Amino acid sequence: MNTPDDARVRRRDEKSAGPDPRVLYERTEGMFHDVWFWLVGILALVGALTKEAGFLALAVSLLTIIPIAWLWNRWALGGVVYRRRFDRQRVFPGEVIEMTLEVTNHKFLPLSWVRFEDEFPLCLDPENVQLSPSPTSETTGYLRSAYAIRWYERVQRKFRLHCRQRGHHFLGPVKVESGDIFTLFTTTEERLQRDPIIVYPHVWPLNKLGFPTRAPFGETRARHSLIQDPTRTRGIRDYRPEDGFRHVHWKASARRSELQTRVYEPTTDMNLMLVLNVATMPKIWMGVLPDVLERAVSISASIASYAAEHRWTFGLLSNGVPRSDQPIRVLPGRSPEQLVRVLEALAAVTSFATSSIEVLLRAESPRIPLGATLVMVSAVVSDEILATLIQLKEAGRRVVLVSLAEEQPTADLPGIIVHHLPPDLPASHQPDRDALAQAGALSEIRAPGQVFRQP
Repeated sequence: MNTPDDARVRRRDEKSAGPDPRVLYERTEGMFHDVWFWLVGILALVGALTKEAGFLALAVSLLTIIPIAWLWNRWALGGVVYRRRFDRQRVFPGEVIEMTLEVTNHKFLPLSWVRFEDEFPLCLDPENVQLSPSPTSETTGYLRSAYAIRWYERVQRKFRLHCRQRGHHFLGPVKVESGDIFTLFTTTEERLQRDPIIVYPHVWPLNKLGFPTRAPFGETRARHSLIQDPTRTRGIRDYRPEDGFRHVHWKASARRSELQTRVYEPTTDMNLMLVLNVATMPKIWMGVLPDVLERAVSISASIASYAAEHRWTFGLLSNGVPRSDQPIRVLPGRSPEQLVRVLEALAAVTSFATSSIEVLLRAESPRIPLGATLVMVSAVVSDEILATLIQLKEAGRRVVLVSLAEEQPTADLPGIIVHHLPPDLPASHQPDRDALAQAGALSEIRAPGQVFRQP
């Protein structure tokens, strides 16, 4: 039998002319060797010399079986389609995803056997299935399955995936293996079929985290405002010459037989910029505390949810990069999809920091709108961070510090709102009914198209 070094290997990329550009490589192995031709010749010669029909029949059988097996193997993986289908691909930790594996044989040739080896993140734990360990990664395993498929047949298997951990998780690539009915030849393909699963951070009501119920980030309503919120009508009054026609309340005007105009409330919109520091130790090189980082991400997600609930304009800035050397930036907005964008960005946050948060904040502050309230969430409150926040406050910024440190900050921070959230809060350890209900409501938000690239 041929060794892997002797096997025929064909590699393809996106520019190749192969039938499936998603195939990373194709490997063909088998028991066939040049010595088989010598064996057939010897059997035929012995049969002719001894006039034994059995030797001749065996030689003819080999000459018939080997080409059939070779052609069968040649066409085995052609038209074989492997698909994953999900009832949803954006969930919260602890939720379950229904996944359907669908294998279709789009050709007349049946397959007596075909095997799949699908790479799976271990944190997406399939129910009642044991993942095979990966020799190259501690965070992934393999979901192995085998089928016998007739011509033009489709088979399906359903799995329940328990989402254990926040993050952007990718399923795949998948290795496909099949061959002829006699198992003389085997063909293996690795296909770049990757499907994303996004697990959002936990979202909590702010009162469960220790925030005050009234104005946790400062007052939002101004006594006098030149700007009115056209989405919030306070009442109606008689039309005046300086009023625009677009504010006329036509139904009320018809009822009263004179023009009436809408009276709007002054805008109460707050522009909020979340700043997440992923450092959990005084120095980045000292390591990371995973539980503390998850609390910081979860609290940031909860603040974003609160801002979306109150229809504020909000964005995100973080030094925890997912898969690049650039910090995470979500520009401020108040569209219905803004919360989804922020939650997706927070799901991708890692402990790897591009720079210290004070350096990043000083570099990015000119790009942040002047009226925005900066809300920094940090498990570490160093002198450098405090000095940066004081400078921003003196420059006219509204600043809020959410500290996750064990000790409450003792420095004098005039004009800066400080919230100290100790790690012993019950909501930091296990969800309650309110949090789960809010997570369920958030899961119904219509998600935009894919906003990230697969690695």
